[in-house]
Amino acid sequence: MMAYEVDLNSDLGESFGAYTIGQDEQVLNYVTSANIACGYHGGDHNVMSRTVKMAAEKGVGIGAHPGLPDLIGFGRRLMQVDPEDVYHFVLYQIGALAAFARAHKTELNHVKPHGALYNMASRDPEIALAIAEAVYHFDPQLILFGLAGSELVKAGRQAGLKVAEEVFADRTYQPDGTLTPRTQPHAMIHDPEEAAQRVARMVLEGKVQAVDGTDIPIKADTVCVHGDSPQALLFVQKLRDSLTKQGIHIKRVGTS
Repeated sequence: MMAYEVDLNSDLGESFGAYTIGQDEQVLNYVTSANIACGYHGGDHNVMSRTVKMAAEKGVGIGAHPGLPDLIGFGRRLMQVDPEDVYHFVLYQIGALAAFARAHKTELNHVKPHGALYNMASRDPEIALAIAEAVYHFDPQLILFGLAGSELVKAGRQAGLKVAEEVFADRTYQPDGTLTPRTQPHAMIHDPEEAAQRVARMVLEGKVQAVDGTDIPIKADTVCVHGDSPQALLFVQKLRDSLTKQGIHIKRVGTS
């Protein structure tokens, strides 16, 4: 009988200053990987340190979550950036989070771009390669998270990195395998039960239903729940419980 396993990740550490975003401490009890904001789209020095410390104490894999330099837009607005810019600001953000990891006597496990940068890298080979090279030049042992089947996954492999193909519990898919833009209706899935059923099918069958009703092939190494969602905690609880009951082992990417 084939053994199924999947990593469960969430984008965390996105609070900054006087603004609190997400339920990080509680969510960390259920995920195996944490993508921690590095100050560009969210997070600040205090939040980065606190989130790294909490993740390390709970045995959760720590990842840098670099985004576009757009705090006011939460990194979800498209920006005109060239690959050289992308390379440097991704390298900068990874280095910042790695400093906090070192201070807390732990280390980074992975890198996952955020928001608009993630979506740009999913389609644009040059942006994707700039991110992959930044990760590789910082530490070739880091795992690169990218949208399943995307240009970012291809660029990661091209650069010599281990990649984790990512699927989303709370987002819908287009027939070409990309995520439905948040500006469109039905981009988000709000029912935790529906999300859990969809994720189980992605892991067990390697398929997901697109918004037009067709099935598309998909590979699920890691599953994301967005930490800024009001339902994030409910989603990760339901997801972990449902997947475990179906015989799917929840396990951090990169562990033997």
